[in-house]
Amino acid sequence: MRDQKEKFVDSLSSSFSSTSSLGCEIISGPSSSSVSSTVLDVDDDHLGSDQRLRFVDAGENDKSGMHWKEVEKRFDRIAESVTTIDASHFGHCIGMQQTSQFADELLQALRRNNHMNTNLTKRELNGYWHRLTDPSFDSSMQILFDMCDKDMDGKITTEDFKQMIMLSASTNKMGMKQEEAEHFAAMIMQEIDTHQEGYIELYQLKELFKTALTKEYLSVEHKLTQYSTTSTPDDHSIYQDNEHEKQGRMIKSLPEILFRTYWRRFWIVTLWVVVCIILFSWKFIQYKHRAAFQVMGYCLSTAKGAAETLKFNMALILLPVCRNLVTWLRRSPLISSFVPFNDTINFHKLIAGGIVIGVILHGGTHLACDFPRITQSSPLVFLRTIGNKFRNHQPSYLQVLCTTEVVTGIAMVILMAIAFSLATRMPRRQPPSLPQPIRRVTGYNTFWYSHHLLIIVYVLLIIHSMFLFLVTSFAQKTTWMYLAIPVLLYSGERIYRSIRSEIHEVNVIQANMYPGKVLHLKLSKPATFTYRSGMYIFIKCPQVSPFEWHPFSLTSGPNDNHLSIHVRSLGDWSYQMHNLFHEQAMISKPFDYPKVYIDGPYGAASQDHIKYEVVVLVGLGIGATPFISVLKDIKDRFHKPPSNHANDEDTFTSGPLKAYLYWVTRDHDSLGWFIDAMKEISQATQKQKVIEMHSFLSSVYQSGDARSILLSIIQALYFAKSGLDVFSQTQVRTHFSRPNWFKIFSSLARKHAGSHIGVFYCGSSNLGRELEGLCTKFSTRTTTRFVFHKENY
Repeated sequence: MRDQKEKFVDSLSSSFSSTSSLGCEIISGPSSSSVSSTVLDVDDDHLGSDQRLRFVDAGENDKSGMHWKEVEKRFDRIAESVTTIDASHFGHCIGMQQTSQFADELLQALRRNNHMNTNLTKRELNGYWHRLTDPSFDSSMQILFDMCDKDMDGKITTEDFKQMIMLSASTNKMGMKQEEAEHFAAMIMQEIDTHQEGYIELYQLKELFKTALTKEYLSVEHKLTQYSTTSTPDDHSIYQDNEHEKQGRMIKSLPEILFRTYWRRFWIVTLWVVVCIILFSWKFIQYKHRAAFQVMGYCLSTAKGAAETLKFNMALILLPVCRNLVTWLRRSPLISSFVPFNDTINFHKLIAGGIVIGVILHGGTHLACDFPRITQSSPLVFLRTIGNKFRNHQPSYLQVLCTTEVVTGIAMVILMAIAFSLATRMPRRQPPSLPQPIRRVTGYNTFWYSHHLLIIVYVLLIIHSMFLFLVTSFAQKTTWMYLAIPVLLYSGERIYRSIRSEIHEVNVIQANMYPGKVLHLKLSKPATFTYRSGMYIFIKCPQVSPFEWHPFSLTSGPNDNHLSIHVRSLGDWSYQMHNLFHEQAMISKPFDYPKVYIDGPYGAASQDHIKYEVVVLVGLGIGATPFISVLKDIKDRFHKPPSNHANDEDTFTSGPLKAYLYWVTRDHDSLGWFIDAMKEISQATQKQKVIEMHSFLSSVYQSGDARSILLSIIQALYFAKSGLDVFSQTQVRTHFSRPNWFKIFSSLARKHAGSHIGVFYCGSSNLGRELEGLCTKFSTRTTTRFVFHKENY
C-alpha cells in the first residue's frame, strides 16, 4: 500500500509540477506516503492562473474570457422587462450553455440551503459570478466540495464521488458505466481516506487538489491545449535564438521559404498555363487568316483556340489518375525531386477547371456567336467563303443544332456538367445542410458512378472531332493525336489493376468492430505484395458492390506478415461494409467472412517521411491511419533492417531518428481504434525514445477546469497504479481539449534547431491550412525548417 501511494505522489510530481519552480516541499507526517497527511508549503497566492481550479473562463486584464458585463447582458436579454429569470438559464448566463446539467449542479452548490428557489435575480447572479471568478484556492475548493456534498453534512462519501464522476463524464461526452465510476470513486477514497472512516472532509480534498494543482500536469496540459491570447509571432520568448542557432545558421526570408515550399507546384502550373496559352494563340491566329473568319470573325478564332486547349486538357487530365504510373515515377529520386506527386489530385482538379473554362469559351461562342453569323450572313459571302463546307446550302440555326457535331457537343457538355458538379466537395461529402431530396441523389457512390460517364464523353469527343464543319482533311483532325497515348495509358492501367486484383488474392483473417462504426480488417498478405509505410490500397467487396473500389490507408507495417485497414462508416458503401461484417460475425461461427479484393499499393504523401530525420505526424480522427504504418516502420528500423525496401533505389535517407504523433479525436471511444498498435509501438520504443505519441480528446474540457478536474485526478492515480493511461489503456498519454499548435511548433523549433522537420497531416482542410501557415511562419522566424505535407486521395 505504501509503495502504491508513493508511486501516486511521484506520478503527481512528474505529471503535475510547474515548469517554473514553485518552491514546493512535501513533508511526511506519521503516514508519510498518505496524500491526506501530506503538508504542502505552498501559499494560495503562489498558484498561477494556469494552476487554479477554474469554474468559468473569466476575462482578466483584457484577456479572453467572459466579463461581468457580458453576463449582465445575457441576463437582461432573457429577463427583458422583469427582474428575475428562471434558474435554468444560469448556465447560459455564465457561458455554460453547452453543459447545462453541470451548471444546474453548480448553482445548487452555490445556493446550498436555497435549492427550492426557481428564480434568479441579477444581484444573486452577480454574487455567484464573483464567487466563481474568485482566484482564491479555498473559495474554489469550497464550491467543488459543496457540489460533491449532496446532503450538506460536511462529508463526501464514495457515493458522492461516484455521482460527481458520472456528472464529469457526461459533461465531457464520455461514456462511463456506473461500475466504472464506482471503481474510480473507491480508488480516490482509498488514497485519501487513510483511516477508513468512509468519508472525507474539506481539508482532505484541499490537500489532494493542492498537490495536483501545484504539479506539472496542469501546466503541461495547459501548454498543449490552450491558446495564449498574449502570444504573438514576434514574442521574443518564442523566437529567441539559442546558442546552437547562433553558430552560423541564417534564418530564411519569407520569399525564400515560399519559393522552396511551392516551386515544384509553381513551375508545373506555369508550364501548364504557358502550353494552354500557346495552343490557344496558335489556333486563334491560324483561323484569323482563314476565309471563314470573314463570316464569323473573332468568335471563330476564340472557339477554335479554346477547342485546342480542350484537346490538350482532355488528354492531360487522365495522367494524374494513372495511379500505378504515378507510384512508379515517384520511386525515382530525380523525378520526385522536381515533380510534386503529392498534388496529383489537386492538379487533376485544376485541369478540370481549365476544361470548364474551355467548354464555356468553345461552346458558348459557337452557340451564341458563330452559328447565328453562319445563318444570318450574306448568301454571297457565305457561298464565297465556307459554302463548300456546307454543300453550298446555307443552313438555319435549327439545322445547325441538329448536326452530328453540335448534338455530340451538347451531349458532352451535359454529361461533363453532371460528372463535374457531383464531384465537388458538397455533394460528394453529403453534409447535413443539404436538403433531404438532394442528399438522396448525392454522396460518394453517386460521384463514383457519375465520373464513369466520362468514358462516354471520350467516345463522343472522338465522334465530334470526326465531323467538323470547317475541317475535311483527316490530317487536320488532331483530337485523336492528343488522346491516343493518355487513353492507352489509362486503359492499360485499368486492365492491369483488374488483373492484379485477381492475382493478389487475400482472405479476411480477422474483423473487429470498434465504437463509432469503425471496422478493422486484418487480411492475409500475398507473397508478391510489397509496400512502403504510408501507402494505401483500394478495397472491393462484391457483396456490397461488384464495381466500386474505395481507398484506405494501410495500418500494418511493411514488415508485418498481414495487411490491415480501418474503415470508418462515413458513406453508403462503408456503412454497408460495416453492417455486412457485423451481421456475418453474429450469425456464423467459425466466422465465414465476406470476400474482399485489394488493388495496390499506391504512393501517398506519408511515404516522404523517409526524407527527414524528424517527422511530425498529425491526424484528425480516422485520419491517423496512414501514420500508424509509418510509426510501425520507424519502430522496425531500430530493431531489424526492413526487408521490403532496404535496398530500394528511392531510399533517400536511413529514415527518421525522431517521430512525433499528435492524434486529435472527439470521442473517448475512438481511443480504442488503434489500441493494439499503440501498445506495440510504445512498448517497443520505450527505451530508445524514438517515437513520442500524444492523443487529444477534444470533447473534454481543458485540465484545470472544474468540469474535468476529477478526470485528471483519476488519470494520474490510475497511471500510478497500472502504468497505463486510464482513457486509452496504453502508455500513450491522453491530453484534454485541443492542442495549442503554436506552442507545439515553438517547442519543436527550439528542440530541433537547424533541422528540417517533415510535417505530415491527414484531416480536414481547416486545420490543414492552419498547420501549413505555422510551418511557413516558424520556417521564416527560426532556424528550423518545417515542410508541410497533406494526404490527398
